[in-house]
This record gives sequence, C-alpha cells and structure tokens, in this order.
Amino acid sequence: MATKVHMEALSPTMEEGQVVRWLKSEGEEVSSGDILAEIETDKATMELVARGDGLLRTILLGEGGTAAVGTVIGVIAGAEEDIAGLIPADGAGSTAPGPETSPRPDGGPPPAPDGDGHTPPAVDVPPPAPGERIKASPVARRLAEAEGLPLEAIAGSGPGGRIVKRDVVKAAERRVAPVVPPPLPDADFEDVPLTQMRKTIAKRLVESIGPVPHFFLTVDVDMSRTVDARRRFNARLEKEGVRISINDIVLKAAAVALRRHPECNAHWGGNHVRRFNRVHLGVAVAIDDGLITPVVTDADRKGLAQIALEVRELASRAREKRLTPEEYTGATFSVSNLGMFGIHEFTGVINPPEAGILAVGAVADRPVAVDGAVRVRPQMKMTMSCDHRVIDGAQGSRFLATLQGILEEPLLALA
Repeated sequence: MATKVHMEALSPTMEEGQVVRWLKSEGEEVSSGDILAEIETDKATMELVARGDGLLRTILLGEGGTAAVGTVIGVIAGAEEDIAGLIPADGAGSTAPGPETSPRPDGGPPPAPDGDGHTPPAVDVPPPAPGERIKASPVARRLAEAEGLPLEAIAGSGPGGRIVKRDVVKAAERRVAPVVPPPLPDADFEDVPLTQMRKTIAKRLVESIGPVPHFFLTVDVDMSRTVDARRRFNARLEKEGVRISINDIVLKAAAVALRRHPECNAHWGGNHVRRFNRVHLGVAVAIDDGLITPVVTDADRKGLAQIALEVRELASRAREKRLTPEEYTGATFSVSNLGMFGIHEFTGVINPPEAGILAVGAVADRPVAVDGAVRVRPQMKMTMSCDHRVIDGAQGSRFLATLQGILEEPLLALA
C-alpha cells in the first residue's frame, strides 16, 4: 500500500521545514522506521523516518527546499503501484536552492573560481571546506581577516583543533609573500535566504516586543567574592576536569533567587498567571543561525559542577543542531549572558509566555566608592526585562536584590 511522506512537525513550534539532505534515493527500497532525510526545523536538524514499506518512488522536494508541515514531499509504494493520484498537482513547496548554489542577486551564475581555484567568499569570514565547519575564536577570526589570512590555511592548536589568536599570529609571522586581497565581487550585495531558525526568531520577536509590555530593572553587582569563590572552586575541581564559569554561578544564583520569588518564575496565560514550583532555566546560546535556549531543568537543585557540565553539553549539541525538543522547551525563566563578547549592559527580549529574562554583562574592574574611599572592584551589570502583566516593579526589584545579595556574598545561597 502506498504511503505519503509528509513534512512532519518534528518540534513543538515547527511550522515548516527545510530538507538538508535525502538519505534515500528515488527507487531505493525502504522499510518503516528507516531514516529518509535530515530536516532543518526552527530549532535543530532532525531525522524524518519512513512510515511505510516499499520503494521511495518519488521525491517531491529537493535538498534545500522548504515546505509547510503536512505537505507531501515524497511517496513510498510498490514497484508497480500507481501513485499518480498521490502526487500534488502544485508540487510540494518551495525548492529554493541553498546558499551554496544561490545565483547572484543580479541573476547571473554563482561567482567563478579565481586563478588559484578558490571561489571568492561572499561573507567577511572565509567559508569552511565543504561539509566541514572551521572552529575559530572570534578574536582569531577578526585577526585573520585583518591580516588577510584564510582560516583554511591555519592549523588550530586550541581544544578540538579550534583556531586561536596565537595560531593566527604564528601564521602571519611565517608569511613571506604579501597576501593579495580578493577581487571585488561582481554584485554589490547578496540576499541570504532565511533559515528556519531565523524565521522563527523573527516571528517570536514580533510576538514579544509589541504585545508584551516590557519594563527594565538594572543593578550593579560587586563580584569580588564571586570571582574569588570561582577561583577556589576551580582549584578544587581541576583534577576532575570540571571548570566553573561566572555564567554557571549566575545561573545557580538566579535559580535560587527564583525559588525564593516564585512570582517571577511564572508564565502569562491570557486569563491567568501560572507560577511554577520548579525552576527550569533557559540559557541563551548563540549559534551560526541565530539563538536557541536549551533548558537546565531544576537548576535550583543542582550543584555548580553539574550545571557547568550540563550547560556545556547542551551548548555543544545546540551548535551542532542535535538538541531534542524536550531540551529546548519548558523554560520558566531565561538568562542571556553577553559578557564573553565584552558587552557591559544590554536588555533582553522576553520569550513568551515567560514573564522575565535576565541580561548579564561582562565582569570588569571599575572604580567604586567603598567605605568613603575609591577602590577598584570587579563589577557586573544585570538587567531584568519584566512582563508588567505578571511582574510589578517591586516584585522584580526584590528578586534582583536577592540575586545581587547572593552574588555579592555567595554564602547567602546556603542560608
């Protein structure tokens, strides 16, 4: 019996998907449960499995094409079975090519290789080799660009072969001949197709910043004792291969503060406010396509080492688009930290139906007044975005005061 292959809802918020690649070819035999294709959803790359037995008689949506959930993108049937009535007359949806085969904005063909056989890059950062992502720190990327060095030609000495600053410096020192700048592109601009994640981010931001009545609360935190506590934690945990970051400590402190202020650990429900008895923290992670918030469940009940290991594992799999829906849904409150990028202060946009998000800046030495004298102390700014329908100013202020107190005196977390 013939079986239609539908674009399935592979994540709770998925409305359309993009075929990354087909793992079965037309005419190939498949069995129920076999993996047919890899599909990019709004959050991750998921596997589409066969729901019937037979031959993959036809593929209606090519690699790089997008289609709405429920659209027929292929047919599984017997070799002699008539499938004409199963194929939609208007096809399966958009089959726009991906970035690797996109034509120029002026309608011409893709840029031709130059004399050395390299295709001129269309973005600031040189592209990785086909099928391989070049791992490099932001500093290394900026330095390589300034020096005119392609990342492909630099050997990385960081963890997992990551290219770091010293690798670029060494490559620049070894260079003899001057680097010829790449030729100017034929077109003045490039229209980059939206990924499924970027489409969802755009939609969610419009749903949040307009309808949700935001207000913002900012505090300065003296991080002297937290910085010292982190140093002592890491010295103790070094043999176990665990390293605690400032962000790990902020997450733990925020979870403890939310447990003490359940009015902020809440969702807006339209005709009710849902206050949660468990603290599930969404942790904003920047990836190539945008932003995703994997969730640390019961963060208030976990130790720092466990939070550190869990966050790193979730962030790693988020960047590889291997998170399962259960790992990026269900947050009761979110935390976004841009301190590692040198940002001192910013405001986050609430992710509905959550009622708040904490924006964390960098820890930096600044002069402050201490007992009537000027001292240099490590300072950090935190800004809480609040949904005024759920959180009032006094409630948000009390939560921030508790969080500030925990970070300025970590022993308070044990009180």
